[in-house]
Amino acid sequence: MKIARIETFLVPPRWLFCRVETDDGVVGWGEPVVEGRAEIVRTAVDVLAEYLVGLDPLRIQDHWQVLTKGGFYRGGPVLSSAVAGLDQALWDIAGKTYGAPVHALLGGPVRDRVRVYAWVGGDEPAQLTEQIEAQVEAGFSAVKMNAAGATSPVATAAETAAVIARVAAARDVLGPDRDVAVDFHGRFTAASARRVLAELAPLHPLFAEEPVVPEQSHLLPGLVTSTPVPIATGERLYSRSEFLPVLTAGIAVAQPDLSHAGGITEVQRIASLAETYGAQLAPHCPLGPIALAASLQIAFATPNFLIQEQSRGIHYNKDADLLSYLVDPEPFRFEAGHARRGTAPGLGITIDEAAVRAADRSGHAWRNPVWRHADGSFAEW
Repeated sequence: MKIARIETFLVPPRWLFCRVETDDGVVGWGEPVVEGRAEIVRTAVDVLAEYLVGLDPLRIQDHWQVLTKGGFYRGGPVLSSAVAGLDQALWDIAGKTYGAPVHALLGGPVRDRVRVYAWVGGDEPAQLTEQIEAQVEAGFSAVKMNAAGATSPVATAAETAAVIARVAAARDVLGPDRDVAVDFHGRFTAASARRVLAELAPLHPLFAEEPVVPEQSHLLPGLVTSTPVPIATGERLYSRSEFLPVLTAGIAVAQPDLSHAGGITEVQRIASLAETYGAQLAPHCPLGPIALAASLQIAFATPNFLIQEQSRGIHYNKDADLLSYLVDPEPFRFEAGHARRGTAPGLGITIDEAAVRAADRSGHAWRNPVWRHADGSFAEW
């Protein structure tokens, strides 16, 4: 069996899918994308496809080595995401070839269901009470919200109070038996994060995500030791080597993205590395169905898994949603806030190829917003 063809599809709302077909007619799907830079990743996939076409798709580990290390210049989000999508597709082919779900090929399941959480509040959190009540009614036991919108370099008393008020409102709805995670989105400086975390602690968030931008990961040891709130990070880290220093810093939750951090092959290794530091795995996934399917395969096979992000109803999704490109939505029918372990081969989903090809004809040009402070200077989004 050889890889015969590799195609990519730019589909709304902001995703990129890849399709890998073998000469035996087995098809695997992946989701290689950097949100806001999908077109660039598409080109990277095309370049990497030059190597893969004509080779045995089942030599996944060897292909991963060549795709990540075969060029003299390595790493970075574009290359890592291109490799990630291709890697997902190759695992999908492997599962379909052997007639087994990917989690079985990773050593077998360690759990029967995976806890998932829902997003509330949007980029600048508002109307939280109603949104959280709706998610609780839908059966979710955990939600995640952005801490704030654009935030001053040194957060004002009003900005700090607003964060605490929003999380307190969430806690009031959720009660003590459900969880709220708070995403700082790198919008805070270390000093502002330290101040906010001190006031958040009594509200017992599940974790505080990305309190500083990844370029300032060297500041995490001070943040970790300053607060009892579990610190999470990793959506903008792309390899084991980039996760090592933040794990050494003492983060509680590692958040690699299956579409950014080298795919299933690398994220499984990141999970094992995190386990040696006592850290839990909570894969980042505000993306499409293929990325979520890959994330769930990892979750079912990972002992130190904590909780899974998913994008149904997320504020980024316009014109299409998590279920838009699936033949059967059953794999993502959550019960009591959990995804059930499936037995379908590969990634466990069936992509509606006709819908994907039709969507690609219009494509998208999604870009994240550019924010500015009141004085006109750049603000982290």
